[in-house]
Amino acid sequence: MQLAAVLDAGTISGGAQALGQTQPAVSRSLAMLEARIGQPLFIKGKRPLQPTPLAAQLAAHGRAMLAASRRATDTVKGFLSGTKGLVRVGGVPFFMDAMISRMIADFQNIEPDVTVQQSYGNLPDLAAALEDDLIDLGIVPMGLIEAGPGFEFLEILPGRNIVACRTGHPLLRKRRLQMSDLTDYPWVAPLPGSPLMSDLHSILLTIGMSEVTIRYSGGSLMSVINYMAETNALAVLPFSVVFAQRKENRIAVLPLDIPQPNRSLGILRRSGSARSQAADRFALHITTAFEDLKHLIKRHENAVVWGR
Repeated sequence: MQLAAVLDAGTISGGAQALGQTQPAVSRSLAMLEARIGQPLFIKGKRPLQPTPLAAQLAAHGRAMLAASRRATDTVKGFLSGTKGLVRVGGVPFFMDAMISRMIADFQNIEPDVTVQQSYGNLPDLAAALEDDLIDLGIVPMGLIEAGPGFEFLEILPGRNIVACRTGHPLLRKRRLQMSDLTDYPWVAPLPGSPLMSDLHSILLTIGMSEVTIRYSGGSLMSVINYMAETNALAVLPFSVVFAQRKENRIAVLPLDIPQPNRSLGILRRSGSARSQAADRFALHITTAFEDLKHLIKRHENAVVWGR
């Protein structure tokens, strides 16, 4: 490495300066290298310094080592500043597919050297993954008293559910829509373990139904939307998920005041544990993105739901 720096600079002092070392120290190192290999490194009488054929080959290896050393230094600096590294994020499927995946893309447009590993799960799965250090943060809907010891929860979006249907659904044409009108149509069930299932049961209790006709269950967000767009089935969804699909214009919101969950979407992390700077930067990016979205979501809700 010293030989490469000296040859690139043309002088021993210039090479030493490039490496942040002293000229005597580099001179001693090169003299020791000559003694070790039993061959001269420089052609006598040439200025700037000219390498012998062997020295030229050694210098090529030195340049590769210098480049690798500088990349390693950049990696350390990037890791400590959060501009390089790995972020492991888990979240509930509908929110991850509808909103968070796009925010991950936006984040990596800003921080292209940060790798993001995404996984799915409901609250119990994600809490266990955090405990086992399998993820850095979870994005989950949670009540304020559910975090439990050892965890901290940062709200990023208040909870707001709606009843969704396809854009041409017959219920959208009713002049006076009643909760009882929901009994005439089948439903799409939330994913197993999703808190949306308890929200669906709350709606059923409100309209006096003990059970509901489930026509379709277990699908991803995209499959649920594809299914609903072709049928008259209804589904309980977070309004923010419908908001994220607004440009597709395939699902709509029924203007009904339904029971609301006492929970909000937020970032769940272990408290008191060491954190990577990249994960902190990612969490800040998600928080900022939702701050910008809150007002748009509320305005959209007032326009498309209550502004009919």
